[in-house]
Amino acid sequence: MQRPIRFSSCRGVAFEVKPHEDHFAIKKSSVEDNKGSKKFLSWLGSSKVFSSSIHRSLSKTSSHYCDLDPDDEEDEEEDYDEVEVIQEEVDDEEKQKQSPIHLLAASKREQKPKAARKPESRLSVILLDQGLFTVYKRLFFVCLALNITGLVLGATGNFPYARNRAALFSIANIFALTLCRSEAFLRVVFWLAVKVLGRRWVPLFVKTATTSLLQSLGGIHSGCGVSSIAWLVYAVVLTLKDRDNTSSEIIGVASAILALGLLWAFIILTISYDPNTKSYSKDVGKRLIKQQEFWFTVAITVLIIIPWLTVRRVPVKVSAPSGHASMIKFVGGVKAGILGRISPSPFSEWHAFGIISDGKKEHMMLAGAVGDFTKSLVSNPPSHLWVRQVHFAGLPYLVNMYNRVLLVATGSGICVFLSFLLQPCSAEVCLVWVAKGIEQNFGKEIKEMVSGYPKEKVIVHDTAVLGRPNVSQLSVEAARTWGAEVVIVTSNPEGSRDVVNACKANGIPAFGPIWDS
Repeated sequence: MQRPIRFSSCRGVAFEVKPHEDHFAIKKSSVEDNKGSKKFLSWLGSSKVFSSSIHRSLSKTSSHYCDLDPDDEEDEEEDYDEVEVIQEEVDDEEKQKQSPIHLLAASKREQKPKAARKPESRLSVILLDQGLFTVYKRLFFVCLALNITGLVLGATGNFPYARNRAALFSIANIFALTLCRSEAFLRVVFWLAVKVLGRRWVPLFVKTATTSLLQSLGGIHSGCGVSSIAWLVYAVVLTLKDRDNTSSEIIGVASAILALGLLWAFIILTISYDPNTKSYSKDVGKRLIKQQEFWFTVAITVLIIIPWLTVRRVPVKVSAPSGHASMIKFVGGVKAGILGRISPSPFSEWHAFGIISDGKKEHMMLAGAVGDFTKSLVSNPPSHLWVRQVHFAGLPYLVNMYNRVLLVATGSGICVFLSFLLQPCSAEVCLVWVAKGIEQNFGKEIKEMVSGYPKEKVIVHDTAVLGRPNVSQLSVEAARTWGAEVVIVTSNPEGSRDVVNACKANGIPAFGPIWDS
């Protein structure tokens, strides 16, 4: 028997793939179907669908969400032998009782072999397969183009305000990029989006456009970051050209503006300096409050400090359902679709995980053991961890904006979706979960959370029993059966891309984590 290829993704997600099988790919539709499904995408629409969406993809390590690693390749080979025996023993009567979706998932292993294809690099997935004209990249180029236009007009004397206030434009860009990464601010923005647009009469295209925009705010962050540097260089050049009317302190600090403290020093020195008398004013306070640069800097400082004001050391209960994952429990309920950050020390790296909660007394996180920190949670469970009490919203939170949603998860990506089953939700959700060894790897508690639901609402595909499904086709069929307005997938980059593209090719709006999400 040919040995399966083992590869990992998303905080420890591990899949095993036979080289000749195409697990995410979906068959090309007919010419007539394609004509009806390939529609012109709006500016705020989703990424362009490329032909690569119908090819096989092999996962590599990712930082998004995860499946759990199996013990080793030998165990995987034995599992596949067992799967084949199990599949042969399933009688026709039992198969007839299963829904078409379940039969589809179980039958994908019987596809005709395909020629092996060289694994794609993650960089190619990010730059090419996710689309050359994604919303993220459009926002980046628009921000950059607007700033460069203003910079050129200022440099040529056609925009005097920009020439005289170059530092202000740099600080304004820093303020904008800070807003795009402020978890407290974005929590409010996501809440407002759901409150305002989460109504049945709001057109679907408005909701999907908003989802695309909020998911791609990193494009504004990147564009403003590059632009702020350009404006700062321009401001320094102007300062150096006018060095006769500028103190040496301003020149030195302006050249080294790399931190918030230096930004404040630059603002205070610049505003308090009087070029006419070539001295510093004593009425610094009065001059500061009248300057736009000051108030932008105040806002930037507040946005940066807010998350750190909520850092606390809290008691936790850590259990390990397997050697590949740990379950971390905290006191207090949390709304569905929210994510949180934890750390062993407030001054070390912070780790983000999806939150599982019934919204009442407690919430928990499922952490795949793939790094030093997450492995230590299994081998040496702590009694306390540092947390940021301001949890942040992401793509899963926008589920509340729709009426009927299909949620697709692989491995421990399930954690961010489970809350929609455990607590009341404004959207009607259907869940598709593909993972290996549900109870063995994720524990009895997680298994019970997805048990007891109708088959059309919760579809759990254990690859240790049923084998590897065609996730793209499974998602499309489930979305059609459920009548989903939108599909939201949480998987590795290649898997997410293929599911999203397959759904879009069939006229179903879909979203998954992007490289900067």
